[in-house]
This record gives sequence, C-alpha cells and structure tokens, in this order.
Amino acid sequence: MKVKDAMHRGVDWVSPETPVAEIARLMREHDIGAIPIGEDDRLVGMVTDRDIVCKGVAQDGFDASRATARDVMSEGIHCCREDEDLAKAVQHMEALQVRRLPVINKSKRMTGMLSLGDVSHATSGELLSGCVKSVSAHH
Repeated sequence: MKVKDAMHRGVDWVSPETPVAEIARLMREHDIGAIPIGEDDRLVGMVTDRDIVCKGVAQDGFDASRATARDVMSEGIHCCREDEDLAKAVQHMEALQVRRLPVINKSKRMTGMLSLGDVSHATSGELLSGCVKSVSAHH
C-alpha cells in the first residue's frame, strides 16, 4: 500500500505570522492536532497542540494575544512522499517519534497529511503497533 492510499487530503498550511489563537481555532474547527507552517512556497515548520501548550502557554511571559506560529512552531519538517510505501513511512514516523507527517508529491508540493489514525484505518494492527510504541515512548 502507498502513502497516498492512506493519507488524508485537503491539508493547507498557514504562515509563520499567523496568530496562535487563530491556529488553535483552526485546530478546533477541523478537529486536528497539527498545522503545517509554510513560507515562500515551502514548508518551514509545524505547530501541534502540544507546541501551543509547552512552548507557549506554559512559558512565563507568554502573551497569547501577540504570539504567532513562529513563536511556538517546531522547525525542520520531515515529510514522506505520496508514492512511498506506507510501511516505510511508518518506519520513518517511528524513527522520528512523530504522530504525523506531511505528504509531498514528486514536485515537492504538499498533497496531504499522514497520521497514526490514518495508518490505523488503512492497515493491519501489526504495522501500527510498533509505531505507536515507539512514538509514545518519549512521553
């Protein structure tokens, strides 16, 4: 099975200057836990609900009314390709200990997002089991 068969499509990114409050609203509206951050037509980071809490709300002096994605985002995006074997993408998630990966095409354009939930709906429990253990190990 290929990544494109399991991922969810229709994922957009926001700019690094997007207010954190707006990102949180988007997460609530779309029932998602991460939003890619893009600048100059390329992915530059990711903001997760955990980033908002740990790098934002839990920090002394954090001002939610002024904070932007750039203030809380995790830099250094790791992606997988839509034509990649799903098992290989899951191994990549395990190695990175991440729950989500942006998906790009051959032209390096983001076409979707692959999450552990997507993997669980598309494959056997065996493929997912090792990944969940690995990804959860550092929490």
